[in-house]
Amino acid sequence: MLVIGGGTAGTIAAIQAGRLGARTILVEAGSQLGGTTTTAGVDFPGLFHAWGKQVIAGIGWDLVARTVELNSDDLPDFTKPTGSQHWKHQVRLCGALYAALAEEACVKAGVQLRYYEFPIAIEQTAAGWKVQLAGKGTQVEVAAKQLVDCTGNASAVGMIGLPRQRDKTTQPGSLIYRLGGYDAATLDMSALQAKAATAVKAGTLKLTDVNGNIAGFLRSGGENAMHVPGADSSTSETHTATNIRGRQSLLRVMRFLKQQPGFAGLCIERLQPETGVRETFRIVGETTVTVNDYVAGRVFDDAVAYSFYPIDLHVEHGVRPEHLKEGVVPTIPRGALVPKGSKNLMVAGRCLSSDRLANSALRVQASCMAMGQAAGVTAALAARAGTTPSQVAMLDIRHTLAEHGAIVPKTT
Repeated sequence: MLVIGGGTAGTIAAIQAGRLGARTILVEAGSQLGGTTTTAGVDFPGLFHAWGKQVIAGIGWDLVARTVELNSDDLPDFTKPTGSQHWKHQVRLCGALYAALAEEACVKAGVQLRYYEFPIAIEQTAAGWKVQLAGKGTQVEVAAKQLVDCTGNASAVGMIGLPRQRDKTTQPGSLIYRLGGYDAATLDMSALQAKAATAVKAGTLKLTDVNGNIAGFLRSGGENAMHVPGADSSTSETHTATNIRGRQSLLRVMRFLKQQPGFAGLCIERLQPETGVRETFRIVGETTVTVNDYVAGRVFDDAVAYSFYPIDLHVEHGVRPEHLKEGVVPTIPRGALVPKGSKNLMVAGRCLSSDRLANSALRVQASCMAMGQAAGVTAALAARAGTTPSQVAMLDIRHTLAEHGAIVPKTT
């Protein structure tokens, strides 16, 4: 089994496959595992709980909980309702430690990790797939019975020539950083807002740099409070441009603030190496999850995992989450992880088959971890039985997921 992409979903898929005895290779173009949680710095994954009970568990949750414990951090009180403040149930953790623990779990599961590599050619064979990988001073060929695309962009699916979809407008990205060296309580926010507006008109600052709200931006230290319009990680060229625009935004903000009273000691306390991207390509799957399916909490016949998060569509100048009605917990079907008409191929993560609004909620880390575990089970069982993922018995998938700690949706 070959898993391409060691991000939120791919890491869990590989660990799960390895624990089931599948010979598993995990290819990651970067230097560490975790993706959005680690490299992009969204080190507050969620949501694992809904309406007072846990709905997503398994390998991903175990890694999150162990990271919190080992770093002497605290989990939120999941018994307290959050209302519209869903972020209160997101788990704050040390991203670098999560990456180390995830790597350790891969090694213990017998997963062969290949950092700094990526596929340059994918060919379907009678037995599965032949994949050419290239990296630093390396070029190898891998033969695999099953392929799991966890690139976030459905990159492998695109190379194979299967259809992908994306909208003309995509959500902006965010460069996660935190500023310090100032006291927000002593600042004249009205004056700062006026000066920021003047700077925007002059072109020395962009409205998206602070999402039009300098007070909120400064009270959060800038953390997750800016947007990079047109963020795109689907090619090396677009990803390079996205990272440059993110860092240029940071520099504009720092230069603007340094000229204002109260910022003589302004400093960077944290800066991620990459701009996080929310949305690019999605597959055309055997099943497409619609926003109506999601907000109604539809329980699909082939449901393999729960998902729980507000509809969370970011636009250039901010986001207004649309929360689910009380008691609603959506599900993720296997069919949304299988490209239509494919054999021996699955995806997991934000590139699952869904419409744009549903995807804005399904793309978050807890849901992607659940998808990864489901894909890992399904692909490993398919490899063992010499069949394709869509032909694996749902009873076997659900039983295996439960054996490995996942919470499986109850279907009629």
